[in-house]
Amino acid sequence: MSLAEKVSNDLMAAMKSKDNVVLDALRAAKTAFTLARAEKGVDSVLTPDEETKVIQKLVKQRLESAEIYKQNNRPELYEKEMAEARVLEKYLPAKMSDEELTSVLKTIIERVGAKTPADLGKVMGVAMKELAGKADGKEISAKVRTLLGG
Repeated sequence: MSLAEKVSNDLMAAMKSKDNVVLDALRAAKTAFTLARAEKGVDSVLTPDEETKVIQKLVKQRLESAEIYKQNNRPELYEKEMAEARVLEKYLPAKMSDEELTSVLKTIIERVGAKTPADLGKVMGVAMKELAGKADGKEISAKVRTLLGG
């Protein structure tokens, strides 16, 4: 079952249970899937990676909005955005632990032959492809800088 199908099924269940937070989050996801398919063209199907990227984008939007609401002292809106982000995160692959991330990045650094902070771009290109959905880009970047001594 694709991620989009799972979201649709869970959306139906949320409608029946009248869970508004889940309902809002899954409606946004379903709309985002529809828009992503429309961008690709008629009768297109999203790959699992594309579906994951759609959900990641929605989570990121929710977290950024929540931060803005927090700065503007709007706790009710902050809580709503955070709750929706938590709902959507359940559809993403499990995040890597700090130790796992460090191990994988050390392997990538060795493989591309990176030695100095100037090699950050080479490492990041490979790392972002291999770790898509498993770790946050900012987290990867910070860890690579540390490992390259930057």
